[in-house]
Amino acid sequence: MNSESGATELAEPNLRAWLTTIGLDVEYVRGAGNTLFMRGDDGAEIPVIDYAGGYGALFFGHNHPVITARARELLDTGTPVLAQFSAHPQASRLVLELNRIIHRELGDTEPYYATFANSGAEAVEAAVKHAELDRVSRLSAVTGELEAATARARSAVLAGEAAVDPGVWQRLGVPRPAGDGDAVADLVAEIARRNAVQTARPPVFLALEGGFHGKLGTSVQLTHNEGYRAPFQALAAGARFVPRERPEVLKDILAEESGTLLGLAVTGGGVRLVERDHHTLCAFLVEPIQGEGGIRPLSEEFARQIQEFSAAAGCPIVVDEIQSGMGRVGRLLASSHLGLRADYYVLAKSLGGGLAKAAVMLVRGSRYRQEFELVHSSTFAKDGFSCPIALTVLELLEADGGRAYTLALERGEALAGMLESVRATFPDVVKEIRGRGLMLGLEFHDQSGSTDPLIRDAVASGTFGYLIAGHLLQAHRIRTFPTASAVSTLRFEPSVLLTDAEIDRLEEALTDVCAILRGQTGKRLAIPVA
Repeated sequence: MNSESGATELAEPNLRAWLTTIGLDVEYVRGAGNTLFMRGDDGAEIPVIDYAGGYGALFFGHNHPVITARARELLDTGTPVLAQFSAHPQASRLVLELNRIIHRELGDTEPYYATFANSGAEAVEAAVKHAELDRVSRLSAVTGELEAATARARSAVLAGEAAVDPGVWQRLGVPRPAGDGDAVADLVAEIARRNAVQTARPPVFLALEGGFHGKLGTSVQLTHNEGYRAPFQALAAGARFVPRERPEVLKDILAEESGTLLGLAVTGGGVRLVERDHHTLCAFLVEPIQGEGGIRPLSEEFARQIQEFSAAAGCPIVVDEIQSGMGRVGRLLASSHLGLRADYYVLAKSLGGGLAKAAVMLVRGSRYRQEFELVHSSTFAKDGFSCPIALTVLELLEADGGRAYTLALERGEALAGMLESVRATFPDVVKEIRGRGLMLGLEFHDQSGSTDPLIRDAVASGTFGYLIAGHLLQAHRIRTFPTASAVSTLRFEPSVLLTDAEIDRLEEALTDVCAILRGQTGKRLAIPVA
């Protein structure tokens, strides 16, 4: 269905045309709770159960009355939305409340400082920039110490107060000079040359295979899907992708990215060579539950191994809670279920309550660089609309003793139970149910060998999950999509308002889909739109 007929489409026209072929080209005219409404041919509204949930951004559903009332109040009272470079008490309150909840979940009191953004990908970029600023600052401090010690050693030799140990010349491959003059000049030059090579090495970011952290200039290079990364590889620093549940790979990567910084020091009248370990690892990005990678939870054991590795290597952890956080899996931070503590947290999506574009990057106090506040900024972040809305979202989460967190687990358990029932009925069609709380995925068995040409061709073109999504919408008025990097997995991220009746409707629809796949009867799929 097109919102306008006869008009030239200039807003991503190729995407619009493709959506039409699979029955997803629908205009929604209203949203309330867990329901979207599209307009029928007769002009009447047609309700659609929304299991996509704004890709996880609608924990409290569409147009929650408390959140919309707060938005109206802000607009009606003339609250200035953009008053940059001034005091922002609402932003300060928001960060204090986030800290209060995080401290409760982590059992710690170290503060987290905030940098605001407009989207999850932008907040990831802020985290990466801050981590690089911190890395360079720490590296500069180390090289400064080595240079100062080397200068002192050189002065001691020139003053006749110390002599260079013979092994230093051999270690650096520098011929020992004969005669008078600056006997250590060549040593100092060689040390400077070697250190320059080490410090010039670009930063390397670690991320997990299957991970998704955005599609901006840097964040897309931290997203594992090669289709998103490949066209833009020349734009940003490189990443190394770690296989899930393979901690031994981390040791290999650290060894490959390690080097040594050098200096001279005076000890007991002798000048010896000082060596300091150095590596290029800048940050390790982790999703507690991979969203676009197929709704794949991180195991507690692997989370522990990542924590131990990062602590030993001095490589900060960036926990991407953009999709999994904000109550969706029963806590503000899904990672707190795993005992995983981050140096950086990134929150977005449901932080804006379905109305505001809000995101925040939180940095642990012991790593925070105050100069970052002057080298990074955003015109529309930390504004007078999104911050009060986000505060309202936190109030809803925390109300009634955190009832929303409990309800997310209860509703998620009911939904997961139904999905497991479908899998048990169709074990030849449904491979696995994964996830936690209201972030669940259903993976189909590989259909590339299907005897039905429509199904087989959809798998070959990478559109299988969207084909199924189109059928669910057109035949059953249920809206969901596959995960972006694992299109054989359907995502289910409804609001916390999910009802038993809506779960029953999904069961009926999935039973129909599984029967079609079992019978290899692609002609029954209710697409394309007539």
